[in-house]
Amino acid sequence: LTAEQAERLMAVPPNPDMGDAAFPCFTLAKTFRKAPPAIAAELCEKVGEAVENSRLFQKVAAVGGYLNFYLKRGALAEEVVSDVLEKGENYGKSDEGAGKKVLVEFSSPNIAKPFHIGHLVTTALGSSLERIYSFLGYDTVKINHLGDWGTQFGKLISAYKRWGDAETIEADPINELLKIYVKFHSEAEEHPELEDEARAYFKLLEDGDEEITKLWKFFVDASLKEFNKTYKLLDISFDSYAGESFYSDKMPEVVELLKEKNLLEESDGAQVVRFDDENIPPCIILKSDGTTIYATRDLAAAIYRKRTYDFNKNIYVVGTPQALHFKQIFSVLDKMGYEWSKDCVHVGFGYVRFPDKVLSTRHGDVVFLEDVLRESIEKTKEVIINSATSKNIEDIDEVSEKIGVGAILYSFLKNGREKDIVFTWKDILDFEGESGPYVQYAYARGKSVLRKAEESGIDYSAADLSLLEGNDEFELVKLINSFGDAVKDAANKNEPCCVTRYVTDLAQLFNKFYNTCNIMKSEPRLRDARLKLTEATCVCIKSALYLIGVRVVEKM
Repeated sequence: LTAEQAERLMAVPPNPDMGDAAFPCFTLAKTFRKAPPAIAAELCEKVGEAVENSRLFQKVAAVGGYLNFYLKRGALAEEVVSDVLEKGENYGKSDEGAGKKVLVEFSSPNIAKPFHIGHLVTTALGSSLERIYSFLGYDTVKINHLGDWGTQFGKLISAYKRWGDAETIEADPINELLKIYVKFHSEAEEHPELEDEARAYFKLLEDGDEEITKLWKFFVDASLKEFNKTYKLLDISFDSYAGESFYSDKMPEVVELLKEKNLLEESDGAQVVRFDDENIPPCIILKSDGTTIYATRDLAAAIYRKRTYDFNKNIYVVGTPQALHFKQIFSVLDKMGYEWSKDCVHVGFGYVRFPDKVLSTRHGDVVFLEDVLRESIEKTKEVIINSATSKNIEDIDEVSEKIGVGAILYSFLKNGREKDIVFTWKDILDFEGESGPYVQYAYARGKSVLRKAEESGIDYSAADLSLLEGNDEFELVKLINSFGDAVKDAANKNEPCCVTRYVTDLAQLFNKFYNTCNIMKSEPRLRDARLKLTEATCVCIKSALYLIGVRVVEKM
């Protein structure tokens, strides 16, 4: 085995009495033609002396088919805590991504439609993934692929010309545009010819008709103004807002390239790419009326991004129901001879469900994201005002916003991304359980201890960290030590929940340490070491929360 392979096999025993790290010998049984316990015993004899003379390890023992290692607690604490305090917010970062570019396409709301609660999944997930990759040294690009093109604009233009009023729409663009959009669908159920009219309007838009283009631009500008309010609240920004319309002049080249490679076939008047050997449905490139669809634009976007950014990874954070669409897109790129198609990744996610509600923009039954965020902030403010510690908070509005918005983001990122999210206020704003406020409170509690030490004139900078040998201290040190691994795991799986779970465990262990160790009343030398451990924990909690988009508060 190489050192790297051996390291990958290392595991943490389920019981601390069995050691702090264990090497399983089962994979070596076939090579050595011996039973795993015999291999473990032999290895124990060979490495025993070296382990006992090492700085970090106390002893090694063979138990069954495992070689168990026991750490010197004080030595590990000294190494880990010193490292955290020296590196600060850079602790856990790596340079594994140096010189590599990762594009993350996320959020991508539809113009002239409300930013509803369902959009938060892609927005929170994509923003978190970008932060995680950036933390690991990758050069990242945040792309908001706006839904600003397609037949729906033909429908909206048709609706606007029939029922729209410029003054009313300018006063409240999203709400009013949604109203006429919903009305169009309602009317189209009784008058199907409206659908033909909508397609004709979109064709005019594609052809660059001046009046239609001016209307479309009005819809885009009004919508972006509204969306940016929400992005500001979420502390999210983008490097590119190149939406579907950006690729309208780049699609003819895609069609020509497909023709040159003899990949286009006619099917019921439409132009398609077939995948007979891959057992997936054909990918429509041009509809029977000659207009483009999502696939054409996504192909143009992928080719443009490769030429512009020369990416190492191109991530699409889009709902799981679109899995087939992306499979088709990546397969078309592969058929076109682009080897980099394998670097395009679809990161899917589940639905947001309300116990008693179904979301659907088309029928007007929609929960606006900004409304949900504002309600979370107000509910948080109410809790803070009614708490005994509210008098200590200088800016209740700012703290309420950080906790309220953070609570929503945390709840959307705490489970695996493909699981549906069941939205209930009880779970989101739970200050006791697995929630954003709970983790933020652990951080604020740590900062409170450090403030008390400073107010008491305690200088703990020269603390002897080797004194941190208690069980609760040691568990906390071990978890802090694994922060970098949790971030790498999140990137490898494209799962921010790895970081969310990590920071929740860290908050729980810190609260346990806080409750059992009585930091400020410990004897002076131990108190100083515990204060350093508290500071290191706060650094880690803050960094981990940043990676999931949650801001910390100094007082709660």
